[in-house]
Amino acid sequence: MASHFPAVLNAKEEDIAKMLACSAHVGTRNLEPAMERYVFKRRPDGIHLINLQKTWEKITLAARIIVAIENPADVCVISARPYGQRSVLKFAKYTGAQAIAGRYTPGTFTNQIQDKFMEPRLLILSDPRLDHQPIRESSYVNIPTIAFCHTDSPLKHVDLAIPCNNKGKHAIGLMWWLLCREVLYMRNVIARGAPWDVMVDLFLYRDPEEQEKGTDATEPAFPGRGPIFENPEEGSWGGAPPEQWEQQQQDWSTSATGEWGTSTDIATTSWEQ
Repeated sequence: MASHFPAVLNAKEEDIAKMLACSAHVGTRNLEPAMERYVFKRRPDGIHLINLQKTWEKITLAARIIVAIENPADVCVISARPYGQRSVLKFAKYTGAQAIAGRYTPGTFTNQIQDKFMEPRLLILSDPRLDHQPIRESSYVNIPTIAFCHTDSPLKHVDLAIPCNNKGKHAIGLMWWLLCREVLYMRNVIARGAPWDVMVDLFLYRDPEEQEKGTDATEPAFPGRGPIFENPEEGSWGGAPPEQWEQQQQDWSTSATGEWGTSTDIATTSWEQ
């Protein structure tokens, strides 16, 4: 299918390869009627595949809408799904938008007496199904809405749908990275065609359990025996060099056995007396 955009805005081969590697084109077995136009075909197992050409066109169109906002702070990005929370924070950092990562407080767009009351001119969401509350409030105050939509995502009150896999932790991070890079291209922050020095990994979700495993290396290898000292002078071997630790351990164990034996004899003698 031919693209309706200029050749300079066409997707590069490496961008399509990244989408395929992150499974950004893999949908679900369920299909919303409004999302049928973005589906390329259906696999024998019932999974719908998204047309990546239309995905890229919608990313470019969304970037043009974001750039049209004069004040970058008037753009609000929201993600209630944990897989997209890190992505929206990074997107806000590099584009100057406002980010709401995590639980959305009802009334943020409609209740003016709230401390965190906001009046954005544009709303960008990670999942229309989970972020239904801000979408509903945006319809009350006439805020245009852009959303990353899966094949089973409802499109009610969504003005621009970007078809992609918004449930995969790699796919949603890549989509936010591509959108952020396209916005910076159009703002001339980075030259068109030049590689962006920010890696995709910064937008991807990180499992807290994996981070805890990475910090376990500083814990003692034998719990209950105290820490392992890298400096021998601070260790429990009295500053002896490593080649003398084994001999010193044997000497200490021998002396300890003698002391316990002596104390046992004294205790036995005192009881007999």
